[in-house]
Order: sequence, then structure tokens, then C-alpha cells
Amino acid sequence: MKCLLDTCTFLWIIADSAELSSTARDVFANPTNEVFLSAVSVWELSIKHALGKLPLPGSLDRFVVEQRERHRIAALPLHEEAVVHLVKLPSLHRDPFDRMLVCQAIEHHCVLLTPGPLINQYPVRTQW
Repeated sequence: MKCLLDTCTFLWIIADSAELSSTARDVFANPTNEVFLSAVSVWELSIKHALGKLPLPGSLDRFVVEQRERHRIAALPLHEEAVVHLVKLPSLHRDPFDRMLVCQAIEHHCVLLTPGPLINQYPVRTQW
């Protein structure tokens, strides 16, 4: 199975946070699953870091790469084919990052690992 991490899911995985559900933890730990972090999430992290809402031990670029490698998470770039799904999505949720993650999950046939209840209303497979 291909899995795309919500931004908060990525942060909870790397911190081994109790907020991570047991289902999400199991999906992530399954070695047969491919797990991805989107460039969209990196964009969101960079904004939060720049605003002082996400303190990091070093530079964002090194942090993300090191954490992805440490946890065997592949990078997922944002391509035009995913972006065009935006016009097909109903206006249920205003968060542009979540909406783009939904588009990427649809385009790449991924399960989106997210606790977001609004995301479940979109035509995308989710698990939590």
C-alpha cells in the first residue's frame, strides 16, 4: 500500500508521539507499505518554522531530509497532474495544505494517514 503522511502525522511519527493512533503507527511500521512525505508538507513546515511555531534543532532542509531518511520516508514532489484535482474537490475545507495532500493522494493512489475529520469527507482513502 502507498501511504501519504499528513504533516502532523509526520511530526508525530518522528517524535514517537502518543497522539499517533495505533492504526497509523501499524500502517507506518508495516515494511510492505511505501510511505511518502509531500513537498506540500515541507512547505507547511517551512511556514510554521518561519513564524516561530515550529522550533527545530537546525535548518529545516537538513531536518526534513534527516528525518525522512531515518524513518524511511520517501519524498513526494508536487506535480501539475495532482494540482488539477483541486477544481474537482468540494469546498469542505479551507486549509490549502490539506486540500493539496488530498489531491496528491488521489493522483498517486495513496492512503492518506491523517487524523483530520474534514479530510474524510473528500473522495480519498484515509486511515487513522
